[in-house]
Amino acid sequence: MAGPAFDQMDGEIWFDGQFVPFADAKIHVLTHGLHYASAVFEGERAYSGHVFKLEEHTERLIQSARILDFEIPFTAEEINDATNELLKREKLTEAYVRPIAWRGSEALGVSAQHNKIHTAIAVWQWPSYFKPEEKLKGIRLDIAEYRRPDPRTIPCKAKAAGLYMICTLSKHAAEHKGYADAVMLDWQGNVAEATGANIFFVKDGVIHTPTPHCFLDGITRRTVIGLARDRGLEVNERTIAPEEMEGFEECFLTGTAAEVTPVSEVGPYHFVPGKISEQLMHDYEACVRAPGAAAIAAE
Repeated sequence: MAGPAFDQMDGEIWFDGQFVPFADAKIHVLTHGLHYASAVFEGERAYSGHVFKLEEHTERLIQSARILDFEIPFTAEEINDATNELLKREKLTEAYVRPIAWRGSEALGVSAQHNKIHTAIAVWQWPSYFKPEEKLKGIRLDIAEYRRPDPRTIPCKAKAAGLYMICTLSKHAAEHKGYADAVMLDWQGNVAEATGANIFFVKDGVIHTPTPHCFLDGITRRTVIGLARDRGLEVNERTIAPEEMEGFEECFLTGTAAEVTPVSEVGPYHFVPGKISEQLMHDYEACVRAPGAAAIAAE
């Protein structure tokens, strides 16, 4: 997402029910969400002017807030309408969409039950970065030092800002070593996910993916599982030990940003992006651009 800093961008952000210039969408330095990570967000993508599975993303945003013990002061319909109106006002068709909700600056302490809840939505241009033939070369991943925590210690079903701190550290560490990203193990030492995407493996025509017990069951993840099963492919959700990566033939990531991205390396393990990864890349592209795709329910 290289380009001008966000506070230097033109356009508008929907902020607490009003459309304001990018540069004026400000919060106070003593905002609770900044100090204590009392914030939830979504990453969404618009294709041909329509946000793919917008309703599901909005519902997850609202549920994430409830898990963090606050209620977003807008209905799902109001958030969806604001998102669609913002895209029109910005005249964007291929775009990234970032809604976020957080506790405000009325009080600063661990407890902030009466702080105002703020909500904002920003959109910016996001074209497809890679041609299919470039993606099929596969990206290189490291294995992260930090692990996804025990679900008894974090609200792992919320897309909460604080949970991404170890993801940022892990991705930075991987990039310093020349990798594109990192695979994170879970607290028991099994394969979990990448820092911002779910992971899949292929062996003998069968797809294997970790059970989402300590990380988000991504909307793209569920979509791709449905597409694979529509193709008659077997998808096995299970515990995957790191050493099993030695025997897998293909590997790919899924996510709003990643879409379907083949992987060529995970640490010492090597894969060859193949026909299943390629087929699901094409199937996903067709799915998000199909007529009425914005309203398609997850499988």
